[in-house]
Amino acid sequence: MARGAVARPGRAAPLLVGVGFAALLAWSWHGTAVDLPGLFGGEGLRQVATYVVKLFPPDLSAGAWRDAATGAVETFAISLIGSLLAVCVGLPLSLLATRTLLYRGILFEARRPGPGARAVRVALYAAGKAVLNLLRTIPEIVWALIFVFMVGLGPFPGVLALGFHTGGVLGKLFGEVLEDVDPAPLEALQATGASRFAILVYGVLPQALPQFVSYALYRWEVNIRAAAMMGFVGAGGLGQRIHIAISLFQEHQLMTLILAIYAIVTLVDALSAFLRARLV
Repeated sequence: MARGAVARPGRAAPLLVGVGFAALLAWSWHGTAVDLPGLFGGEGLRQVATYVVKLFPPDLSAGAWRDAATGAVETFAISLIGSLLAVCVGLPLSLLATRTLLYRGILFEARRPGPGARAVRVALYAAGKAVLNLLRTIPEIVWALIFVFMVGLGPFPGVLALGFHTGGVLGKLFGEVLEDVDPAPLEALQATGASRFAILVYGVLPQALPQFVSYALYRWEVNIRAAAMMGFVGAGGLGQRIHIAISLFQEHQLMTLILAIYAIVTLVDALSAFLRARLV
């Protein structure tokens, strides 16, 4: 009996979690007004089919292809420069948001900072974490809208939006990588009398660099999709042309732009996989 009584809470926990998830799912379903019968009913399917038929055939005229190609190149440039800016933003902030580099861990076991210095380091860590949280909390599209009002229309606000948001994401990921490095090489360097900066350069960063590259390339893949949507708030690229095509009911040209997005996303995915295989 005692064993059974002890085992019951363990069996009840998954059941409670399942019931809670089901209740949350039902609440979300009701709150979002999901209408699957309306979507997949006769009238809903007819409306979907009617619009899909309007998209074909895509506009294959020289002007449409030229416009799509210009937007695709612009979108590619926004994603690439935005991703590079994100690395430049995220890497320094990740150093501030890593506890093992500022006030605890192997680097500070032998030479602990005084109370005042430790308080300053903890404050820097908290500030770094807060900035990273702020950067990635605001979505790319909202950043783009903010920068459109600051610097005007065009690709530049899209670059800034991707750089700031993705910088927050990469900063968090880089910081987690830095905290999880193998301490053995760091202990060996510390035993030779190496300074903390030398341990960082020769012990921490070489271990973290492959994952840094992998995360940066993955976020570039994500950013090419995000960059395609920046134009909906005036930040250039294919998104701006898609917004115009939808607003003017130019369905054939819209299909051409969708094909351009598919092509550029496929290209960047393949290029990222190639670079990851060679560099990581």
